[in-house]
Amino acid sequence: MPTHTMRAIRLHEHGGPEVLRYDEVPIPEPGPGEVLVRVHAVGINPPDWYLRDGLSDVPPEVMPKFDLPVIPGTDVSGVVEAVAADVEGFSVGDEVFGLLRFPSFDGRAYAEYVAAPASDLAHKPAGIDHVHAAGAPMSLLTAWQFLIELGHDHPSPFQAARHRPVALGADTTVLVNGAAGGVGHFTLQLAKWKGAFVIAVASGAHEAFLRELGADEFIDYTKSRPEELVNGVDLVVDAVGGRDSSRFLRTLKRGGALFPVFFGEYDEEGTAKLGVTVSGTQVRSHGAQLAEVGRLLDAGTVRVAIDSTFPLADAQAAHERASRGHIQGKIVLTVV
Repeated sequence: MPTHTMRAIRLHEHGGPEVLRYDEVPIPEPGPGEVLVRVHAVGINPPDWYLRDGLSDVPPEVMPKFDLPVIPGTDVSGVVEAVAADVEGFSVGDEVFGLLRFPSFDGRAYAEYVAAPASDLAHKPAGIDHVHAAGAPMSLLTAWQFLIELGHDHPSPFQAARHRPVALGADTTVLVNGAAGGVGHFTLQLAKWKGAFVIAVASGAHEAFLRELGADEFIDYTKSRPEELVNGVDLVVDAVGGRDSSRFLRTLKRGGALFPVFFGEYDEEGTAKLGVTVSGTQVRSHGAQLAEVGRLLDAGTVRVAIDSTFPLADAQAAHERASRGHIQGKIVLTVV
């Protein structure tokens, strides 16, 4: 085993990127059902900066419990260093990736080592490196659980009804808003994999990138309003979501659906009158689904776009990059 301490990024208080501190801490011990992973790369996701900010936007009733100091992060790719006695399916030396303990804020991924539930991990696809593998788990599982298969029975904190994906095929049109970001670029690719006609909405700088990923049509939202240009769509996946999301309801045909990734406010009477549904879910850790999408990553059917990489010690700079927006794919921390 290595020395007994490691470097990790911790929050001792909430605030901007400047509160991310590069600390020396003990290497965690894997508990029952866990493996110790030597981290090679860490994917950055919006919950990381929500946690850093103090979860100011999270409703109190779904507020997870955590104590400071805390190591943020959920998405890792690395190599198994030790395995608890009760774990099957993983051995020391295996390359793995995963979304750890989500939706709790207890992933502790911004570190040189992490104790990870074996059930949250899958074998890393051999065809991609650790940086690309670390960019996949949360964003790709979000797209998968929204579009393809929920894969769990946990109720959503955002709605009473169970989320149901929409059947996608050659006769379906899907509009993806925020198509260049982490969830957006995977949603576009999964919809294309299913044969759908895909309209991508993003800023003009991303057009070539999105067409290369298979977008059939592109709308630059800085120049035109997609809700005025498009109608008769079967499904809108709004990876931006929030307050303005309801403007996409009028792009849908009767029987169509809007899936906002970040829930906003929708007028139930209005949606009923339009004959459309609004539905969402909350992404959850799921090693078996990750193994399934891993095959698509391995084959190159779905690829992970990397916006930028930063060393673990420069997590602050990575969060500053995130706060500037217009991200193309994923921001990843590298751990040497």
